[in-house]
Amino acid sequence: MQSPLGALIARPWLDRCILYLLEHWFFPLSRLWAAARAADGDVDAFVKSVPLDQPSRRQVQRIERALNHFERTRLKAFSIEQLWHDYFFSSMDIESSRLPIVEEMRLDFRTAYNMSRLRFIPLRKLVISSVYMTPPSPEELEARFGKSGEQVEALFALPESLPAVERSRPVPRPYGQDYWLRFQSPSLAMNDLAYARVHEPLHVSNPPTLIFGHGICVEFDHYQQLIDEVTELTRKGIRVIRPEAPWHGRRVLPGHFGGEQLLSATPNSMFDFLAAQHQEWATLIHWARNDSRGAVAIGGSSLGAQTAKTIAMRATDWPEPLRPDALIAITHSQHIYEAALHGSLSDIWNMGDAMHAKGWHKDSEKAWLERLDPLRKPCMPGHNIFSVIGDCDTITPTTLVGKQLDYWGVPAENRFHYRRGHFTIPLGMINNSEALLPFADALKRL
Repeated sequence: MQSPLGALIARPWLDRCILYLLEHWFFPLSRLWAAARAADGDVDAFVKSVPLDQPSRRQVQRIERALNHFERTRLKAFSIEQLWHDYFFSSMDIESSRLPIVEEMRLDFRTAYNMSRLRFIPLRKLVISSVYMTPPSPEELEARFGKSGEQVEALFALPESLPAVERSRPVPRPYGQDYWLRFQSPSLAMNDLAYARVHEPLHVSNPPTLIFGHGICVEFDHYQQLIDEVTELTRKGIRVIRPEAPWHGRRVLPGHFGGEQLLSATPNSMFDFLAAQHQEWATLIHWARNDSRGAVAIGGSSLGAQTAKTIAMRATDWPEPLRPDALIAITHSQHIYEAALHGSLSDIWNMGDAMHAKGWHKDSEKAWLERLDPLRKPCMPGHNIFSVIGDCDTITPTTLVGKQLDYWGVPAENRFHYRRGHFTIPLGMINNSEALLPFADALKRL
């Protein structure tokens, strides 16, 4: 993607191919993989967890072989993960030269564990729904938040005190060093440890910081040899913090794949997810302010961009040190409900029947999901906001984005508009970082 060929690849035809692979391969295989996580090697438990119709004898044999391979890769990955925690976070004496080796081992075994999805290929066409649905009823949501949702905003309030943040030992990188942060999530709904990977430039005193959120089902810290659209920022002197979102990566619930819980219990889960993100990102902003005198920005791609935008609006009520100074949103809609109800992925996940069975319809879903986005201006001025969108993005529809950017006072030179789709926007940014350079310059000037 960084070669001249990358500019030819990052075109809308590739978005259509990726959507096809997601619908017919990745998500069905992920559901089977998640069922294997719940089954613990038991065929009957696996069939029930998917769920599948009663398999034939030949299919049972395939399931047994796949589960055996899955359990072996899972045990290896989890064993190395425990070793990784000991090496990077414990107080024991560690030879620093071993840290890159342990990190390489972690990524190798975790990648193999993730790729064990491929062992379930013979069963993928038997999957009816790629998401295990357990949605609440409208009445249950009303009982929680009130009939008109009057208790929603209380969920997003910050705790009286933010948790302490623990920093790991670093590993060297060509652009500087990487290390990890972890802390107890302030969210009672999560009740787990939150993690973030930090890309930090060397020889930069008080670097500015970007907290950058990932998209749904993206587990950037658990695959070998991944590059992303914001790596170049670290070479430009920006420290990038990559939070691991709730229900992703190390935080995936048993019997689920990364991000599935966000879909399974929607719209209830959307409120818990975003509220946790507000509290966890506030913790990271607080840490960044105390660690460096540089400016702090927030941003993200896809769901990460929507998260950053909602935080930017609600942060107007936060204490001044917790208010971010700048924002960059890549592949985003005006409202979260646009992607949830009208985006291409909503059709791929095939969640409609389960939602209808619980008494939901598009209007009632929209009415609740609209409450995720406060209709207000953000805490930073418009000239510190940058937007990157694509004409061919069918996952996060962009029809109303321009109105929102106008309302926020975002100047034309901070808006980057390409003839690409949801996936080829970030892929194109790997090849050409023209949208990142003015953002980096603005952040360093603050």
